[in-house]
Amino acid sequence: MKSKEIRSKFLEFFKSKEHLVVPSAPMVVKNDPTLMFINSGMAPFKEYFLGNGKPKSNRISDTQKCLRVSGKHNDLEEVGMDTYHHTMFEMLGNWSFGDYFKKEAIEWAWELLTEVYKIDKDILYVTIFEGDESEGLERDTEAYNLWKQFVPEDRILNGNKKDNFWEMGDQGPCGPCSEIHVDIRSAEEKAKISGKDLVNQDHPQVVEVWNLVFMQFNRKANGSLEKLAAQHVDTGMGFERLCTVLQNKNSNYDTDVFTPLIREIEAITETKYGRDEKKDIAIRVIADHVRAVAFSIADGQLPSNTGAGYVIRRILRRAIRYGFTFLDKKEPFIYKLVATLTDQMGEAFPELVSEKNLMTNVIREEEQSFLRTLDQGLVLLENIIESADSKEISGKKAFELYDTFGFPIDLTALILRERGYSLNEEEFNAELQQQKDRSRAATKVETGDWIVLEEDEVEEFVGYDTLKTRVRITKYRKVESKKDGEMYQLVFNLTPFYPEGGGQVGDKGYLEAADGGVTYIVDTKKENNLIIHFSKTLPRNIEDPFLAVVDEKQRFRTASNHTATHLLHQGLRNILGDHIAQKGSMVHSRNLRFDFSHFAKVTDEELKQVEDFVNARIREGIALEERRNIPYQQAIDEGAIALFGEKYGDAVRAIKFGKSMELCGGTHVGNTNDIWHFIITSEGAVASGIRRIEAITGDAAKQYFIDRSESFASLQKALNNAKDPVKAVENLQEENSNLQKQIQQLLKDKAKNLKGDLKSEIKEVNGINFLAKKIDLDAGGMKDLAFEMGGESENLFLVFGAENDGKALLACYISKELASEKDLNAGKIVRELGKFIQGGGGGQAFFATAGGKNPAGIDEALEKAIDYLN
Repeated sequence: MKSKEIRSKFLEFFKSKEHLVVPSAPMVVKNDPTLMFINSGMAPFKEYFLGNGKPKSNRISDTQKCLRVSGKHNDLEEVGMDTYHHTMFEMLGNWSFGDYFKKEAIEWAWELLTEVYKIDKDILYVTIFEGDESEGLERDTEAYNLWKQFVPEDRILNGNKKDNFWEMGDQGPCGPCSEIHVDIRSAEEKAKISGKDLVNQDHPQVVEVWNLVFMQFNRKANGSLEKLAAQHVDTGMGFERLCTVLQNKNSNYDTDVFTPLIREIEAITETKYGRDEKKDIAIRVIADHVRAVAFSIADGQLPSNTGAGYVIRRILRRAIRYGFTFLDKKEPFIYKLVATLTDQMGEAFPELVSEKNLMTNVIREEEQSFLRTLDQGLVLLENIIESADSKEISGKKAFELYDTFGFPIDLTALILRERGYSLNEEEFNAELQQQKDRSRAATKVETGDWIVLEEDEVEEFVGYDTLKTRVRITKYRKVESKKDGEMYQLVFNLTPFYPEGGGQVGDKGYLEAADGGVTYIVDTKKENNLIIHFSKTLPRNIEDPFLAVVDEKQRFRTASNHTATHLLHQGLRNILGDHIAQKGSMVHSRNLRFDFSHFAKVTDEELKQVEDFVNARIREGIALEERRNIPYQQAIDEGAIALFGEKYGDAVRAIKFGKSMELCGGTHVGNTNDIWHFIITSEGAVASGIRRIEAITGDAAKQYFIDRSESFASLQKALNNAKDPVKAVENLQEENSNLQKQIQQLLKDKAKNLKGDLKSEIKEVNGINFLAKKIDLDAGGMKDLAFEMGGESENLFLVFGAENDGKALLACYISKELASEKDLNAGKIVRELGKFIQGGGGGQAFFATAGGKNPAGIDEALEKAIDYLN
């Protein structure tokens, strides 16, 4: 059975059981501070389990793209080493939100596996929760009795809390689970040892295929459990593992989920899968990782140096590294796999088709960049080896190479072994642990339980229509972090505060009590469908009504910038072409940032045209046309633009200013006139095919003009009130250029005069012409003088020192023949002498330089130079 059919049969089965089949949510999570990526099938439905929203149906089924590479669910280092762990994977799931429970979940799971997929009942095992005395939890006898109808009792196994009690996190909904395991070993192996003895023992062919989670409890901040008001079912079946079973394979990588990619890797790298274990691991790593990276880019996350972007970059670099080391690929090649992946999975996930060019370009550029980093790292590692005073390399130096330059530690260890060196791994691990501890301490957040003051089903947002309203606090909790200290999170029955989302920052403002007391709201975010207001303090009479007031000035500035991004998007499409698509934005009160797809740098002329276009729309005074809760498809049919990587419901909000129409939940001005003026402050590349424009409007634009005017006045004054300041500056530049040329000529003349004096100071040491001298030249002059003297003197060993602008310089020249005959290395020598000037340097064997911050050490460095000739 092909993978496409396996996927469709699952969805068709649950559709027949009255489940609403929904598309996969984007794998990259936006507007949820608790999660970077969807890491399980239930993650998009958290708000329903928490009771903060109502699903479209009480029964839902889908196949969800998931990524597990960070935090609690981290499989990255196992990927490639075995045949069943993955970074990106599909999770087939069915959910019940307060509808059916264990009976139906178990019956339908058995029916699908044994009657629809025709899996042999004799190779299936199930586990149930054995209970936990410390938690006061009993054995799940209900699940046990239900399974007895289908499975012999000796195939129903007890599982501990680690394996059979599922939790969303440290807090939140949780409950016992029942896993279904499959034993796909040969008959001979089964005869040797029973499958039940290998369940949950990490055997590659006795693996969990489906997990049925029965959510019955809520985990509180103090660790205690309370029963949920409604019971839910959350199931997750690993699509790749299911394909392994149904296609009679021994490995996920042998199924048609991966074989097209593996065949393409074999062709590109001229290798054969299945013949060499190290190469096989590399091929598995690349086949897995290209899926994770491509899907992430398609869902809106570009590789970067922070947050989710760093995770994606790390995954891709791991793949590049394996190709570099084990498949001998020293040039980009992983980007070529995007076409195969798109052909294979584009039907089920159409975003791969629409973003194919972006995925290809971004991956290719990332490969080129990291391969350059590897080349740089190899040079730095060579320097570390050369300067080592023993055969064991410092773990601290290796960590610096890893942390600062991104050079993989396993590659460092491999190269050292090949060169006969060892790595102090204990020292490296200690440095790494210290970094992790610092990071964990900086980001650790202690979250208390919600204290509910009054029940409220829906927290209504009224901020589109008003900036102040009467509210009641329905619940609150305390959170503590090293970064923000002690904070309180408040939830209201309704709110005018816009929560951070869609690239727009959250509102600030205050709560005013009846007695005039004020509690400041410093930020507003959305978490699991709750609008959460952050405050440093808690109101005194917390159960009283309050007047909630949004900071009007900040909201207006933010709204102006948000509307400007819509006009900017329209302008870019109008000037550069309809291929322009928004790839991200950040809207603050002080400025805006807009990322978009484009194949070339935007010229100054094009930027001016875009800026003029936006300002023309501002001067037109176009009124806002806002349409709330219109059907998604209707909005699209009417020309609305849906944004990259966003998840939309059936009903959407459309924002229209003239011919600009976008789906948007953010806040906007009532008329484009309100923006006042639009100024582009920068334009540049973010990634291959992605450009970024930064701009300002309103008050910031006014301040920009004031600052420019003041700078111009100061410049004019400095130019003695020249009538034509531009011409005056051009004259100064020309004059400066001529003076620079004169200075260079004077320095050359000075070096020539020095040369005659210095040649007389050369002395012979052990048959070598030697000179160590402090001179008054810059780095360029030192180099020119050294090579001129080297051209006129054989067997020359020369060290110069100089002081420029409070900094120390050293230069070492060794005649090439001398360097070879005596095994002398100017690079190594100058690095060691650089210690006296509190600096470092390097270069070639015959010429190298060093710089440092201690000019007082120059004389000692020059005195020590002669030691290299003894």
